[in-house]
Amino acid sequence: MALYDVFARGVALVGAGAIQWRRLRGTVRTPAVGTAPQIPAARPQGRIPTLKMPTAQGWAPGQLPAAAPGLRVNAFAAGLKHPRWIQVLPNGDVTVAEALQAGGRPRSLFDHAMVATMRRAAALGVSPNRITLLRDADGDGVAEQRHTLLDKLNQPFGMALLGDTFYVGNTDGVVAFPYTEGSTTISAPGSRLTTFKPGGHWTRSLLPSADGRRLYIGVGSLSNIADHGMTAEQGRACIHELDLASNQCRVFADGLRNPVGMAWEPVTGALWTVVNERDGLGDETPPDYLTAVVDGGFYGWPFCYWGQTVDDRVPQDPARVARALTPDYALGGHTASLGLCWMPAGTLPGFDGDGMVIGQHGSWNRSTLSGYRVVFVPFANGRPAGAPRDILSGFLAPDESVSFGRPVGVALGPDKKSLLVADDVGDVIWRVTAA
Repeated sequence: MALYDVFARGVALVGAGAIQWRRLRGTVRTPAVGTAPQIPAARPQGRIPTLKMPTAQGWAPGQLPAAAPGLRVNAFAAGLKHPRWIQVLPNGDVTVAEALQAGGRPRSLFDHAMVATMRRAAALGVSPNRITLLRDADGDGVAEQRHTLLDKLNQPFGMALLGDTFYVGNTDGVVAFPYTEGSTTISAPGSRLTTFKPGGHWTRSLLPSADGRRLYIGVGSLSNIADHGMTAEQGRACIHELDLASNQCRVFADGLRNPVGMAWEPVTGALWTVVNERDGLGDETPPDYLTAVVDGGFYGWPFCYWGQTVDDRVPQDPARVARALTPDYALGGHTASLGLCWMPAGTLPGFDGDGMVIGQHGSWNRSTLSGYRVVFVPFANGRPAGAPRDILSGFLAPDESVSFGRPVGVALGPDKKSLLVADDVGDVIWRVTAA
């Protein structure tokens, strides 16, 4: 066993021992969730923060995630390769981005341990770099056709179809491809619209404006807390707005460490996103969050979190801290909330109000794991209005030793009465419907 494997497992054992000690003392904290979360004081973990991630096992034949009462789940498509994001086309076809983070060259013992931890969780490897088109022609809830729509991409993630143009968010920029409705493959070359720096948080999510004139693009930070300086973070940790007529791109909002899923809230027309916050300050500090995003808004990273709580590890900019906005809704520490979509009332039985669905990929950096589920946050009058509820769970073994799957992208199915969930460890697209 390599030295860094031993180190990674040692860190995990230390983390497990620490949480057991806190259980015995009765000091395990409740998750920081909701509009007014109780966020513990920061406890900087030094150069070696907690590393803990279950081994990626996948699903046994016939094994399924646990659906909420009144719901059932089936495999819409299985045997994919690290499916991350989902786009449902107007004709009912479903496109899936299959991509994987490539392991960079470790620079320290901790880097080695982190790489070993991520590989054990099937989170690093050779990226498929393709978009697969799935077609359920007979409407039975299982895609019987599978085609490679695009390949030889560069870590594709976000997708959008506007008219006869199919947009792809590669890690190094947005590319536009000509598209004909009903096509199962795109052979024409694409045209690059933007250029982004690859590396770090590599996903590039896409969301069209309601009028189809603009694309919003989520671009995460290079590092945890601007470890390589702010110059290396230029154009990152933000949401960009791309005007498709002029091809002009600007920063719409920044200070968002890793904004991934985006969705429109239809009552107010506001743009919402889920954001993965920084590491190394404790299990619940700070929480990942769901928030509305305002034009020109600054949300704190890397100087502060959850409003204006200063991160002392970062050289400060008091003027920026003073204008940092407080997010709307905490999702708990390190849940790795990635997927986001709006789900109208009545889409699924038992979920009788409007709200946001969130795919929580799951933590790798806390002493007890969090996330590993698909949750629903109810909304009223355009705002979060209640505690999150599970739609799918059971992705993680009770003893936290293995993960059967890890949910990522979420989208309403073509029938608008189902929910599709990308699972990049199970290599499955799950379909959730009425039981």
